[in-house]
Amino acid sequence: MSKIFIEDEEFENLNSLAEGSYENCVFDHCDFSNSTLSECVFSECEFYNCNLTTAGITNTAFRDVKFKDCKLMGLYFNSCNAFLLEFEFENCNLNLSSFFKLKLKNTKFTDCTLHEVDFTETDLSGAKFENCDLRLATFENSILETTDFRTAYNYLIDLEANRISKAKFSTAGLAGLLGKYDIVIE
Repeated sequence: MSKIFIEDEEFENLNSLAEGSYENCVFDHCDFSNSTLSECVFSECEFYNCNLTTAGITNTAFRDVKFKDCKLMGLYFNSCNAFLLEFEFENCNLNLSSFFKLKLKNTKFTDCTLHEVDFTETDLSGAKFENCDLRLATFENSILETTDFRTAYNYLIDLEANRISKAKFSTAGLAGLLGKYDIVIE
């Protein structure tokens, strides 16, 4: 069976997709939760108000993809195709997702909820977490050099277990950096 190639199309209210390549496409109010998007290639695509919760994304390629107002809970982004991986998230729920060992340099997260997200061994150099809730997110052996956490909150980052040179934090976020020392900050 041959894979399809679609470009410059807009899709609304879908709940499944054919395996193939989608270039410069817009997906609006689609519910792909619990569906399989494996082996798909999304290049320069935009997702608005979509639900991809626990969707299968094995070997899925996300190349310059934007997600806005989307629900992306429980996704294993570490299982997708890492070649030219690039995306940004705005006002998205990414709770319980995993970015384990991915290179996410300069990735932008804006107004996102990232509870219990796994960033273990992830390269987040130059990434920006703008007004993001990182409650119980895991940062271990992560590269956080020049990463911007100034408006992020609820994070706990072990300074000794991550590379953080020139990372940016606000004074309000210092408790998230010193939490392991069991000290009181007033």
